[in-house]
Amino acid sequence: MSTLAASEHNDPELEQTAWDLDPLVDGQGADGARAQLTQALERARGFAGHHAGKLGELDGAALEEAMRELATIQELVGRAGTYAGLRFSLDTADPVAGALLQEVQERGCEIETTLLFFELEWAALPDEHAERLLVGERLEFCAHYMRNVRRYREHLLSEPEEKILAEKSVTGASAWSRLFDELTSAIEVRLPGVPDGADQAEGNGGGEAPETAAGGSRPAGGGNGAATPETVALDVALSRLVLPDRELRRATAEAVTEALAPGLRTRAFAFNTLLADKATDDRLRRYPNWLAARNLSNEASDESVAALIEAVRARYELPRRWYRLKARLLGVERLADYDRMAAVTEDEVTYSFAQAREIVLDCYSSFSPKLGAVAKRFFDGRYIDAPVRPAKRGGAFCASAVPSAHPYVMLNYTSRRRDVLTLAHELGHGVHFALAADQGVFHQGTPLTLAETASVFGETIVFGRLLEEDSSPSSRLALLAENIEGALATVFRQVAMNRFEDLVHTARREQGELSVDRFGELWVQSQEEMFGDSVEITDGYRSWWSYIPHFIGSPGYVYAYAYGQLLALSVYQRYEQRGEELVPRYLELLAAGGSRSPRELGQIVGVDLADPGFWDAGLDLVERQLQAAEEAAGPP
Repeated sequence: MSTLAASEHNDPELEQTAWDLDPLVDGQGADGARAQLTQALERARGFAGHHAGKLGELDGAALEEAMRELATIQELVGRAGTYAGLRFSLDTADPVAGALLQEVQERGCEIETTLLFFELEWAALPDEHAERLLVGERLEFCAHYMRNVRRYREHLLSEPEEKILAEKSVTGASAWSRLFDELTSAIEVRLPGVPDGADQAEGNGGGEAPETAAGGSRPAGGGNGAATPETVALDVALSRLVLPDRELRRATAEAVTEALAPGLRTRAFAFNTLLADKATDDRLRRYPNWLAARNLSNEASDESVAALIEAVRARYELPRRWYRLKARLLGVERLADYDRMAAVTEDEVTYSFAQAREIVLDCYSSFSPKLGAVAKRFFDGRYIDAPVRPAKRGGAFCASAVPSAHPYVMLNYTSRRRDVLTLAHELGHGVHFALAADQGVFHQGTPLTLAETASVFGETIVFGRLLEEDSSPSSRLALLAENIEGALATVFRQVAMNRFEDLVHTARREQGELSVDRFGELWVQSQEEMFGDSVEITDGYRSWWSYIPHFIGSPGYVYAYAYGQLLALSVYQRYEQRGEELVPRYLELLAAGGSRSPRELGQIVGVDLADPGFWDAGLDLVERQLQAAEEAAGPP
């Protein structure tokens, strides 16, 4: 650990922490991915020839055999798709990587349409017959998945219609989403000059959402105290919003706004197109509102999600309290939007990648040696890609791959303390996927509502360690500030972004294509509801909706962050109360993957997701974090 002023520009271990994607395709590169898809298509055609139109005739043993074959096909497609997707993430400007991704998507779609009949025929079976087949251990590896398929019955179309929609999606929604990724990855920001020693607070604190725009870069500023302008990736520029100098933050925000301007109309057109595309899908599939499809996939009722969103909106005074306190700590009358992520003290610290690895692995191992051993595999087997590179996808994520392959973690590590917590967060996802691999391809993944449980839990453990080891009052205050800001961003800000989505989906359906100005108006409306009078929204901020990929590729996703954060905090609170007693239950929860409903999974660790008071109890925990920060800040 070192102070920012002493932060080193070079980190050899960081530079060498790169993915090895060869295991996904048996060391054969792009040809290996193509071979996997060829094998998958051959097996899919054989499967269709054997089973199409005959699903109602299968007994339990025959259905098990069929599902085992489907799992093999999905494994092949998943390995090829993961390889192509991760390779593209490393360099979104590489035309070869882009072409491979498109090829894999097109061939994957052909396999999907070949097998469409199966889920349609399964969903059409009488309830009694379907349930009779699923009883017992024979189909336990896929039973929950198959019951979920039947929940979509009223939203499924005929087989020819489903095939048309699947085939057109490759040149429709998927293509527009890829275009958006390429456009945002190519955005460069010309920053004002930052004197040496002032530009060291880079990282992912400036992102507009966890895992959305959270990347950064190692310092690249001028030497010898020179204030030399530089051109950096968007993620790096956003990370500068933590700088202690308010004028530099303001200038950085203006530079970001300027960089967003040239492609703004194009990104708005892509968003408009995807909004219309979703409206068409929802109409054809008879979903009652824009969020219903997401809720169904999350195994959450519309009513429960509405209850979560309204519970959070009713407590918007919590983030306002923090922003008022932060204004006092920063010595300003009122925060501007570019002040939200500013460090509250100048006593920041940095960590080399080796230090971050040691801290995170020790925390995971102290909680559970098994968990630590699983986390260590990510480093030993080259399943982490950490440095910032030109055209690399921004932010951080964990790709689950498929059960037969190891998960992969992507970071944009910039040596800040926030990056240590990001590493802990993504490894939480990673160990969750790894432990659930035994569930098989149908049950490895969880609904989004539980997907953040292990990541937030792991991040919370590491936060506790960092706080425990920090003896500097100002540094501890900075850490507490980061913690409360993380909670506010994950709960309140994500709900505010959900409100933006609600506004734009509704407006697009009722008013037609939205102008750039209209997008800006709705963005400001959703943000002002949360900020109240605690934050001034500048004119430039009106365009900052336009680089957040979740709106584009995963409509309705963002509320799951709030759901997951409150759930994880509740689980962590039980850990604080019960100690070692909870550890095996927690591991059981992770290992269960998505083999049970969210409510059943919550019960493993003593959480009742059906309790109407659950959300308020979670929000009370967030308020406790705020109170801790208020106490550390001292009286006015």
